[in-house]
Amino acid sequence: MRLLVVSNRLPITVVEKEGGFQFQKSMGGLVSGLSAYLDSLKGSALGDSEYVWVGWPGFTAKEKDKPKIKAELSARFQSCPVFVSQSDVESYYLGFCNKTIWPLFHYFPDRAQFDEDYWNSYERVNRHFRDAVLEVLRSDDVVWVHDYHLMLLPKLLREARPEVPIGFFLHIPFPSFELFRLLKRNWSREILEGLLGANLIGFHTHDYTQYFLRCVHRILGPEHNMGRILINQRLVKADTFPLGIDFHRFYSAGESPEVQRRTNTLRSIVREAKVIISVDRLDYSKGILHRLRGYELFLEENPQWHGKVILALLVVPSRVGVEQYRQMKRQIDELVGKINGRFGQLDWTPILYQYRFLPFNSLVALYRTGDVALVTPLRDGMNLIAKEYVATRTDQKGVLILSDMAGASKELGEAVIINPTNIEEIADALKQALEMPNDEQIDRNRTMQTRLKRYDVVRWADEFVRSLLSLQQEQKGMEATIFGPAAKEPLLRHFRDASRRLLLLDYDGTLVPFEDHPHLAIPTEPLLRMLRNFADDPRTEVVVISGRDKATLQEWFKSPPIALAAEHGAWIRDKDEKDWHMIMPLTNDWKPQMLPLLELYADRLPGSSVEEKDFSIAWHYRRADPEQGSLRAKELVDDLVNFTANIDVQVLQGNKVVEVRQAGVNKGTAGLRFITKHHADFILTLGDDWTDEDLFRVLPESAYSIRVGITQSHAKYNLPSHEEVLGLLAELAKVTHPF
Repeated sequence: MRLLVVSNRLPITVVEKEGGFQFQKSMGGLVSGLSAYLDSLKGSALGDSEYVWVGWPGFTAKEKDKPKIKAELSARFQSCPVFVSQSDVESYYLGFCNKTIWPLFHYFPDRAQFDEDYWNSYERVNRHFRDAVLEVLRSDDVVWVHDYHLMLLPKLLREARPEVPIGFFLHIPFPSFELFRLLKRNWSREILEGLLGANLIGFHTHDYTQYFLRCVHRILGPEHNMGRILINQRLVKADTFPLGIDFHRFYSAGESPEVQRRTNTLRSIVREAKVIISVDRLDYSKGILHRLRGYELFLEENPQWHGKVILALLVVPSRVGVEQYRQMKRQIDELVGKINGRFGQLDWTPILYQYRFLPFNSLVALYRTGDVALVTPLRDGMNLIAKEYVATRTDQKGVLILSDMAGASKELGEAVIINPTNIEEIADALKQALEMPNDEQIDRNRTMQTRLKRYDVVRWADEFVRSLLSLQQEQKGMEATIFGPAAKEPLLRHFRDASRRLLLLDYDGTLVPFEDHPHLAIPTEPLLRMLRNFADDPRTEVVVISGRDKATLQEWFKSPPIALAAEHGAWIRDKDEKDWHMIMPLTNDWKPQMLPLLELYADRLPGSSVEEKDFSIAWHYRRADPEQGSLRAKELVDDLVNFTANIDVQVLQGNKVVEVRQAGVNKGTAGLRFITKHHADFILTLGDDWTDEDLFRVLPESAYSIRVGITQSHAKYNLPSHEEVLGLLAELAKVTHPF
């Protein structure tokens, strides 16, 4: 088994220099984190697996140079390059990725640009990635796609190779529905459908996972059960996997002579002053301006700290060519100058500011120098800087001030948690951190380090891959019950040879699709003709067992001489009979008590309605807002269960319907009546929801039972949809009437 890692950037960047090419290690948390995992593959979920990394090499290559670069990356770095044109780099990466998705997903909708050309480029580059993956993909590979640049890729791969296990991980926040819906409708649908092409979709926090599931429900329709969604008869799971760091690497780095030398140099510069460190990439989501204003307020309110504290501000260059980032850089420069000019003294500069990238050893030295780490993003998927700072504190001293908008705040609750937009909170937190006793610092850091060490980046990745493989096995187990050719042949043969046949058929969702309005689900003429063909054969008895009322069934099935069971079996009408009779004595004196409650819920939820039958009442919500409908249905069921505790009725929750009916009446009771009456040597029953499970449970072992939809059931087999049901019945009808 081999792992295919797919991300926007390769771990190796190609640089053209002096007529040749140089290969340099790419920067970033994803590269360093996954590299640590790939180095540890031995003993992981993939055993002694090899891997291939697919991505853009950060370089627009000439056509003649592509074969050489590709061969070099493959041979030396187990990498497969995706070559992207300069125009697509502009429109896809700098455009849709960073001018649309990045600001919107980080809760800056006013900065998002909704450009159709950007979207077209995004689609095009995702297809380029698909082609590159398919070129190297083997049958035993596991594909792991990363981040917002490639949200369409899982579906594209699924369409080409449906059998391959595909995982996707989003390294930035997933926004709430109210923000996600700002995307153009076709974009939002395609992004969600693209992600749902994966078997497993991972997020940093529980909130992001729930936001995604809510968007799927509201925009596409499917509901989830504990994060599991059934899409086109395929199981997809969304789950939370908080990204860790290579804890041992950061913790042990302080022992290296190089880091110790750099730490001593920094300490000699700041002398006895307390050091607050701020390390961030230049980005409006990081809250750099807010933390500078918070530090300014701290100095204003705490003059006793003048000359005794220094803010070491490191801003790493990012997206240098984007005007928004140039403007932000100017604002930072001006604010730093203002604070230093306002509070600085000849022997003290309040802010030491650098705009540059620091290599690993220098970064660790800075972490170890900082008495306080100020990490205050306005919105961040995880934020590894907070974790890295804590990991480097081998003496377990130092205080982390952390934004509650960072994903890391869910794990690092022992930090001083603040609202990053509130400069008063930042100022107060700085005072608290600088004055915190050593014992308290050690207690907080010891707890956080234990957690970070236990759930490091290797465990994060290994847990994701294990979950993906487990989900793939679960999918195979579900598919094993699908009614395929191996089961169909004996069924057709048994049907042909049987002397007496009994077909017990559900209606809605089985013989016809669901409709927004129940009265629109009228049987088609081809369906009626097929049922008539069955009924014309004296050896075949057809029974439609439905939750519908008897008047509706009688109106729809005037012509075919078939038996009918209405209201889940409360009413029975045998073949060639006009009159209905009850299967058992029933009363409906409970209905006046129930009806007002269901009508109240119909009034509370636009698009819902109440259907009153002889011995049941149904509350339908197929036309209602999907999320609100699901919520109201749960509330209604809870109210009904409590309300009916001492009443002889049952509460059923079906497909977009909640029904209250007389106890003791179900499809199983009705089905047994027909089974006992007809003594058939061939029995086939078809149904699509849990009301049909009552019937599946009472069937004799020799009967054929099929549940419509891929789900757990007492039925022996599953068929994906009502179209397949009609196809199967059509084949049986040909046996009955071959000409």
